Parts: sequence; C-alpha cells; structure tokens
Amino acid sequence: MKVFLNKVRALYMFMLGGFLSIAIISCSDDIYNDSEFVAGETFTDSNVRLILIDTLTVSTSTMKFDSIVTSESTRILLGKYTDTVFGTITTSSYMQLLPETYTIDAEAEYDSIVMVMGYDNYYYNDTLQKNTIHIKKINENFNPEGDDFFYNTSSIGYDETDLGFSEYYPRPLSGDSITIKLVDDFGTDVFSQLQEKNIVNADEYRDYFKGIGLVPDDTDNGAIIGFSKSSENTYMRLYFSTDTEYESEQEYLDIQIDGTTTPVPFFNRITADDPITPLQTLTNSQTILESSDSNNQSYIQSGVGIAMRVQFPSITSLYDIPGSGTILDGILKIKPTAQSYDDHLKLRDTLAVYVVDQNNDLIETLTSTSYAILNRDNQEFNDIYYEIPIAYYLEELQLKDRDIDDALILLPADYNSTVDRFILNGNGNGENETILELTYGIYDED
Repeated sequence: MKVFLNKVRALYMFMLGGFLSIAIISCSDDIYNDSEFVAGETFTDSNVRLILIDTLTVSTSTMKFDSIVTSESTRILLGKYTDTVFGTITTSSYMQLLPETYTIDAEAEYDSIVMVMGYDNYYYNDTLQKNTIHIKKINENFNPEGDDFFYNTSSIGYDETDLGFSEYYPRPLSGDSITIKLVDDFGTDVFSQLQEKNIVNADEYRDYFKGIGLVPDDTDNGAIIGFSKSSENTYMRLYFSTDTEYESEQEYLDIQIDGTTTPVPFFNRITADDPITPLQTLTNSQTILESSDSNNQSYIQSGVGIAMRVQFPSITSLYDIPGSGTILDGILKIKPTAQSYDDHLKLRDTLAVYVVDQNNDLIETLTSTSYAILNRDNQEFNDIYYEIPIAYYLEELQLKDRDIDDALILLPADYNSTVDRFILNGNGNGENETILELTYGIYDED
C-alpha cells in the first residue's frame, strides 16, 4: 500500500559520521539496541534524512475472548451495576472452604457462625449505592470442564435458600471487613459433625460441604467490590464456648478458602448482559468488530475479555520510500472517547499490550517493558491519550520477521481479576483518531 506523505514533516540532517552515529543511537537505547539496524560506515558516511510520518494506516477493531480463566483471580469479585454501553455487569464468586482443624472439645457448646470478608481496596463504579450479598450453599462438586481451570463463564449449582444475607454500603478503601451472620441451623450442623467426629479430614469435609457462592441481588445497581482471598482476611468463623472452673471461655474455629486442591476450587463468574448492539456481535473469539461498524470506537472490558485490537496493514509500504532505511521510533497514540469515563468509571494509568495471531489466540506480551501509558500532560484541555512504544514490533513487521496478520490488543494487566471498561477512539475519528507517529531514518549509499 502506498505511503501517503501529504502530512509528512521531513527534517533533513547532514552531519559528520561519528557525531551522527552517537546522536541517533543515544536517543533510545531500549529501541535501537534491539533493532537489526547498525549505524556503521555505510550509514555514517552517507546523506541521512529523518522522516516523521503520522499518516500510515492504523486498523482498529474490537475482539472478545471466549472465556477468561478466573480460578487464578487474585481477589473475590462481587457486585452488579448497569452500564449504558457494556450492559448489566454481574460478578459472583464460588469457593470451597476447609476447617483449619477437625477437632472440637466434647464439652463445648455452639454459639454462632459468621462469614468475614475483608476488602482488598479494589472497586469499580459507584460505592455510594447499596450493595447486597447472598451467601448460598453449593450443591455440586467443583469439576472443571475439560481442563484444570474455571472461567468467567463457568457455573455451579447452589441451593436457593440463603445461608446468610447482608445489605451494606461498600467502604473498599477502609482496610476493614464486613461480617455476615449465617443461619444457626447450618452452624449447629457443622459444629456437631466435627464435635462428634463424623468428619475428621478434608475429603470427608468436602463430601459433606461443597462450598459457598457469594451472589449479588437481582435489583443491585451499585459497584463491583473486591474482597481478599487471603485466609487472614476472608473466612467463615464458627464460635463455641467451653465451661472452665470459673467461667465460660469462648473459642472459635476458622473455615478458610481451600488452596490445597488442584484445580483450585474457586472462581469468579463475570457476565455482561444486553450491551449495545455492536458488542452483541462478538459471539466468539474469532469475530472482529471493526471500529467503522461501532461508532468509530474500540472497546475494552476486563473480566469479560473484550479487547481493543490494532493492526498496521501498510507498514511494509515504507519500502516505497527511495533509499535504504530503518524504523528509529514508533509511538502509537490512542485517545479515550470524550465523556466515556468519570469518577466512577475511571481510566487506568497503564494498560498491558499483548500480541494475538489472526485467530485472536494470545501469543505473548509485547515486551516486559511496553505498556500503554496514559499521558495526562494536557488533561486540563481534555487532551489525554495512551501512548505505546512499538518501534521494535513495527520493524519486525516491516522486515517480515513477524506474521503480518498478527495484531496488538490492549487489556488491563490483571484482566482476570477486574471489570474495568474503556471506550477508545479508533480510526475514522478525525483529529481524535488513533495515530501512529513514526520516525524513519533513510540513508543512501554513495
């Protein structure tokens, strides 16, 4: 494809070889040292020009993974809210619990049982609204389908009757926890099974009690809240008392998330129902929603697995420029759509960049140091954008060292443990569209 240079700004530099070699290489050691280009005598003894190009075609679209592994999530996700673009976002969490011991004194008497859930500082959307927690008793074994993982699309059966229930106003940054009283019929049964030694090990306990589900209410429209998976912060606590010579002494037994089983009997279920019509077309991971078919926008939603997809179909047209050359720098700039974010639906300072193949199968992280960094220098003028250094990746495409059908995708690094969403300007958005700013060095041999 021909390079359109009607907006190209060209700077022509003719410098002595030794000085030019140092000046150009020192611009960015990370990028140029990775390049196959070496500034030797051919380069330094020639006429050199640096061309700044911002008109190469950038193809933007949206894709969605069939599922996301959430049995490895770093937190419990719980809540529900309705988004005007992404639909109704619902997160619920399911886990197996095991006692820290299987012994209760024969003289002890049952007091109560509670569920303690410690915040882990993550939240998304409006925490001023009331949230609800229904604690359900799971009635199926934790059996993953086909492999050793559970996914955001996984499901498991549970009894409709609540073991516990709480309405609360989230305080996710408080460093505190919430405590929910569970029904005594359940607590006394667990107590008696252990005290009477009907259950004496983990396998017997798993057969007796499959686990719990934490489910929001159907009417909730507030925030998604993160709770800790740590046994120090989240646990079921069984209280009982033992009479001593002078008084009754209260004791407790903690029942914690099972981290000993493979696969880990834990997962977050994350769904997005009734999004806007373009997003409803993403029915499998190989479907690509072009930005031109979605308001000239691309979309990201972690947890659900929606990602912005970027390709550079005209990168090899750099060969049309006379002379021999190399890519010295390349910055991709992507602007969030105006008014698509606010104090509740926040932008992240960074997004991870991954490489997918033509079937949208994840290949690799772009590099260990390449992230989309949110540039807020002109935020007061509503001019903010994500910038991604991709010179080395582009050079691989240009030299055909990488499959030209590969694409970059953007997602939060912790996409299996969050529900953050983003709306970004794609191609076709005029001065706000995604652009590639390329610095191309050309040298002509004498």
